Amino acid sequence: MTNRKGEIAEGILRSLPDWFGIESGIVEYCHHINELPLFAAVTQTDVVIGFLSLQEHNELTGEIYVMGVVPEYHHQGIGKALVECSVEYCRNRGLEFLQVKTLGPSSHNYFFDRTRKFYLHVGFRPLEEFMSIWPGNPCLIMVMAL
Repeated sequence: MTNRKGEIAEGILRSLPDWFGIESGIVEYCHHINELPLFAAVTQTDVVIGFLSLQEHNELTGEIYVMGVVPEYHHQGIGKALVECSVEYCRNRGLEFLQVKTLGPSSHNYFFDRTRKFYLHVGFRPLEEFMSIWPGNPCLIMVMAL
């Protein structure tokens, strides 16, 4: 699957234009993801319907770099299962914290309101909203102690 990471991510990210509608962002994710750990959710017929990629920042902290689940499979526990796999992976590597960045609540965006609720549901907690990380968009950093 290593050689297909970018391809897997691209197909799923393009199916989620309300979350991933910036072409340069998709290209960057798909390029960088090839060098990162990737967890995939696969149907019984070997169709990838979701993925999560991790980035380690140091010996204690990892980040969900990017994740996505095909819209037809939302609300079926796939995202939660991907997060749980990534948490187990991080714990096994001795990491103590996992973070994720998402569009902050001051944006008042329906789709990212859902995203933040999802991350809260799986155990992340909001740390701080920054206006300087993504120019023009508030970035909320959420964290989970492992």
